[in-house]
Amino acid sequence: MSKIYEYIRHPRATELARLGRPIKTDDLRRTKSSNVFIRFNARFGLRITLVVGTMWCSYIFTILALFALPSAIKQGTYFIIVWLSSSFLQLVLLPIIIVGQNIQAAASDKRAEETYKDAEAVLRESEEIQKHLLAQDEVITTILAHLEAMSGGTPSAPSS
Repeated sequence: MSKIYEYIRHPRATELARLGRPIKTDDLRRTKSSNVFIRFNARFGLRITLVVGTMWCSYIFTILALFALPSAIKQGTYFIIVWLSSSFLQLVLLPIIIVGQNIQAAASDKRAEETYKDAEAVLRESEEIQKHLLAQDEVITTILAHLEAMSGGTPSAPSS
């Protein structure tokens, strides 16, 4: 019995099955590098980011910046603006921005996980469709062989 269609699995589907889960932010953070300095810098940078990127650090920076406020007030309007832009905003907004980025990264990981699950479901459904089509091919081939046997070897063309 000859096949009507030969199914060739897409390489991406094979890769999806091999990975087992999507790549997440944490996976990229834990990537091993052969360069000692890159590994050290990555760990050190991550450690600093994890410490500075908290609301507690933002509160501490606010208190630290407020220590300089009385001196800026004594020196006048210009120094209040300089204090506000250079000390207060930079010190306080940095950790808040990092907190926001961490939340966005977590949301991105969640979306990636859901997208991966959707892709996996579509892959499984398409595999079932391929099985169904192969079963139909077998039935069609059997019917065609039966019709050929009934008509004496060659199926007749439908009349119009």
